[in-house]
This record gives sequence, C-alpha cells and structure tokens, in this order.
Amino acid sequence: MKLKRLTIFVCVVLLLIAACHTVNPEDLKPTLTNTDSANCWTGAGANQIPVDKDGEQIRYGRNLIENTSFYFGPKGSVAQISNGMNCQNCHIDAGTKPWGNNYGAVASTYPKFRDRSGSMESIERRINDCFERSLNGQAIDSNSKEMHAMVAYIKWLGTGISKGSTPKGSGIMDLPQMTRAADPVEGQKIYLAVCAKCHGKNGEGQINPDQISYLYPPLWGKNSYTNGAGLYRLSRFAGFVKNNMPNPTNYHHPQLTDEEAWDVAAFVNTQPRPVKDVSKDWPDIRKKPFDYPFGPYADGLSEVQHKFGPWGSLKKLK
Repeated sequence: MKLKRLTIFVCVVLLLIAACHTVNPEDLKPTLTNTDSANCWTGAGANQIPVDKDGEQIRYGRNLIENTSFYFGPKGSVAQISNGMNCQNCHIDAGTKPWGNNYGAVASTYPKFRDRSGSMESIERRINDCFERSLNGQAIDSNSKEMHAMVAYIKWLGTGISKGSTPKGSGIMDLPQMTRAADPVEGQKIYLAVCAKCHGKNGEGQINPDQISYLYPPLWGKNSYTNGAGLYRLSRFAGFVKNNMPNPTNYHHPQLTDEEAWDVAAFVNTQPRPVKDVSKDWPDIRKKPFDYPFGPYADGLSEVQHKFGPWGSLKKLK
C-alpha cells in the first residue's frame, strides 16, 4: 500500500513539473539537418516561426514568398507589378526544400560580390533581381514593409548557419554533364509524357479558380520567367527538375534520369518567353558560366554550344 501511494505521489509531482514547464525560445528556431554530412539542410516550417512581434514579420515574409501573386501579381493587393507567379514556384516550399532552389545559404553568404552584375549585392538586391527577371516585374522599395518581411524570413531560415558557409542541399544540385548536347526534341517527348499534365501541353500552366495565382506555373509564354532568369540556364533548370519534378519528387527518389532532365531543360528553354536586356550581365566575360547562352565569350565558342553543350573543358567553369 505504501509503495502504491509513493508511486502515485511521484506521478503527480512529474505531471505538475511538466505543466509548469515553459517553452524554451531556442526550441522555436529553425532545425538544421546539416550537422551530418549524409544529410541535407532542410529549412524550418511555418509552425516553427516564433509567436511574437518578430514572428509576425517573419510569417508575413513567408506568406509573401508563398503567395507573391496575391500581393504583387496582375491583381495584387499591394501593387500590380509581376507576371502572377509566386516566389515559391521556383523556390519550393517557401525556400525550404533540399535542392529545391532553397534559401539555405542566402543569409550566410550575402552581401556578396556577384560576377553576373560585377558588383556587391545585398539580400534586398537579390530579391529584386528575382522580381525583375523571374517574375518579369518591377523592383519593390527596399525600405518597404514587404521587403523587410521577406528579408527577415530569409535571415530567420539561416539561423545557426555560420557566416560564409553553404550547407549541403542548398540551392540547386549540379548534375553530371553529358558527353553529348542536350536534345530539345527528346526533351519534348519527355515533357509531353511527364510534365504536360500539370504545366500544360503549351507550357501555359494551370491557374487557380480565383484567377490570381497558379496551381502549376507556366513554363514558357508571356506569364513565365524571362530569358534573364537563373532557370534559363540549362544546368539550373536540369538540376531543379531532377530533384523536384514531377511534383512531389525529391532527391531521395528522382523520377527522371540525368539525361532526361537535361533534355527537358533544353526543350523548355527553347520555347518563347519574355525577353530582358542581359547585355550588361557578366561584365567580365571570362567569368561567364559554361552554359550561359549569350555571348560574347572569352573562348570564342558559339552560343549554341554554350547553351546545349557538349561543354567538354568548359564543364568546370561556373
């Protein structure tokens, strides 16, 4: 009997301790998975955003990434300055998915010098670069509530990542390159068999019933990303497709081979899309990436070879 009473007493004490336990603010910070070299960085989810004033701004920033068209699309509530795509159409799961063109290394590496512009760039500049190139829109005020919120969210995702480091799984994976040129004709066959059911036979995407945002974004045409976007480079689009498409593919279980991803990229990026003036990109032409499709080049090779390959000795250049 005494033992039974003692057991009950101990249980009651433990329950009281648990009830009085307060939440440690550290528990609300993003959880990093890059401590083991076998793992990839995965960004924190919405439920990990702190419930305080800072959290309100961070949450708004995530909302802007997820629902950019609601705020800045053709029917935007803040401004009507973009093509209707959302940031997370290119930065999967609000920029948190491993190898999903995520924001894992943004806070740790910016501001930084970018060869494309030939200048130092801040996170704000990088965000506006996407607005202008990927969303075919206009830059937003760097001092606006919306810009501050997006920067706050991106910096919060980078919590715990040491300055200057790039966690495994950040951005887009570099695929092994082929010894042949990427083939748009083969890519079209794969596109029609695998991609068209979501993105449309003519790459038009599927717009939601509200006519404000896309369920599946357009991959070419007037409402898609421009020829100045990062995904217009075949290596970027192929790496993105390999680990993310068809949705919900991930890097653990890709559905396309490397060659299929390269060919799909070749097909999609030969289709018509909005054109930007890229004549000032890479002022030092020696720094141009191997697959950058616009000359002039320091090596004298053609734009066709730079765009489709084979790249041979160029493959080590970024």
